Amino acid sequence: MTQSLVPCQHVGSTTLDGHDVALEDIVRLARDPRAGTVELSEWARQRIAGSDEFKHQLIDTGVPIYGVTSGFGDSNTRQISKRKSGALQHSLVRFLSCGTGPYATHDVIRATMIVRANCLARGWSGVRPELVQLLVDCINERILPRIPERGSVGASGDLVPLAYLAGMLTGESTVWHREESKPAWQALRESGLEPVSLAPKEGLALVNGTSFMSGYAVLAAHDAEQLAYAAEVCTALASQVLLGNPGHFAGFLAEQKPHPGVITSAETVRNMLVDEAEYLAGQSEAAPDVDFRVLERPIQDRYSVRCCPHVAGVLRDTVDWVNKWLAVEVNSSNDNPLFDVQHSVVRNGGNFYGGHVGQAMDSLKTAVASVADMLDRQLELVVDEKFNNGLTPNLVPRTEAEDYEAGLCHGFKGMQLTASALTAEALKLTNPATSFSRSTEAHNQDKVSMGTIAARDARSVVELAQQVTAIHLIAVCQAVDLRGTEVLTNATRAVYERIRGVSDFLEWDRPLDSDIEAVTSLITSGQLRTAAFEGGA
Repeated sequence: MTQSLVPCQHVGSTTLDGHDVALEDIVRLARDPRAGTVELSEWARQRIAGSDEFKHQLIDTGVPIYGVTSGFGDSNTRQISKRKSGALQHSLVRFLSCGTGPYATHDVIRATMIVRANCLARGWSGVRPELVQLLVDCINERILPRIPERGSVGASGDLVPLAYLAGMLTGESTVWHREESKPAWQALRESGLEPVSLAPKEGLALVNGTSFMSGYAVLAAHDAEQLAYAAEVCTALASQVLLGNPGHFAGFLAEQKPHPGVITSAETVRNMLVDEAEYLAGQSEAAPDVDFRVLERPIQDRYSVRCCPHVAGVLRDTVDWVNKWLAVEVNSSNDNPLFDVQHSVVRNGGNFYGGHVGQAMDSLKTAVASVADMLDRQLELVVDEKFNNGLTPNLVPRTEAEDYEAGLCHGFKGMQLTASALTAEALKLTNPATSFSRSTEAHNQDKVSMGTIAARDARSVVELAQQVTAIHLIAVCQAVDLRGTEVLTNATRAVYERIRGVSDFLEWDRPLDSDIEAVTSLITSGQLRTAAFEGGA
């Protein structure tokens, strides 16, 4: 789903210098174009100009420069005249404009643009400051290239997707602007801007990087961190409606297996539950002389509840190191060749390779899918009368035998089916994309990262997990109403009330698809987290 772009007042500016852009700033600007503008630092502008000047000095010597006075990929042995070097860049952008599939969403495109501008701002790519400034202007004017999702193997970066970004700057592609699809040249003119004619190396510098996969990755990692917290909220509510044991989340236990994510996850759940002393006070009295008895409450909950810190905690720790890798990636020169002005030499290498992004996203999507699986199992416990400690089958409302509605309501039977299907799809997508390297482009790109596909998969797994989480939350709120709100604490009551603001108690069978969408929005927007904090979690 694309995001609507509306006129707004900018509230601040983020400076791009190629070194210090924060992931949270990328997310903020990508998700909310009203959050501010971006600008190119003067220091970056000078460094960019320096490498551009050095590039032209080399061109004048007649030395062959890859992608500047030579062909691309396996055509690198074919040197051309410097007078053809600009036309070569336009040819590159045109022959790469062959993407397929649905268009990337607006937030992914904005993130891509910010990351690409920041990478070029490092100043080693041999482009003009005016080119980077035009990209910055397009971000601020909300001119967005229409980028098909498919077509990148993440080898020489995101060649095909980024060709559409380059085409925006030359005026040749199609863009979104002022809530309309239009030719790029028209959107530029309406914003007081002019298309550029690409100079030597500039087309290659625009397409030869990891910015598209990084746009997906930064947003997916942010949403995954929100999802970890939401899963802990779900677990606290599940524990309460199932009359579970809050002692499973004691600090003592987490400290004996001190992964940071486990400690944080256990603490988060614990802070939303009654303390362990209160639980122990309510347990059955000891009966040492009894040969046999059945306890009113189980000593241990099932794994999907008890082991939440060891599932959500893995996701937390994964997000932590993923963000460290992504922070390096979005503040890097992921381009080729690079112009080493200090040593007066052109450096040819593989900085465009998306290996770190691919590995990070394959790991992230696996951790996210595991959380979705945990919540699906918790949901089964809540809806199944064999395991839900006295709640109704499928959480149907309680009715008197003579009521007309008796036997007609199926409660959360369909919701559990949907959650199971979503979880299965998320688990299927955990197949590691990075394991499927292809040899492409006449065996020049004979080992590729598949980073873009991994990042797109991670995005999809996160979205599926968010929907599973939403279904879980709607179900446990139904269980709260059946069990009685006295099982809640201030923190979980605040969450319950926020959900009840968009999803009513199920009194009879009705469509719940809009409820799922509304609660998913609470998760993605951070409102769920805010509610828990306001409740004292």
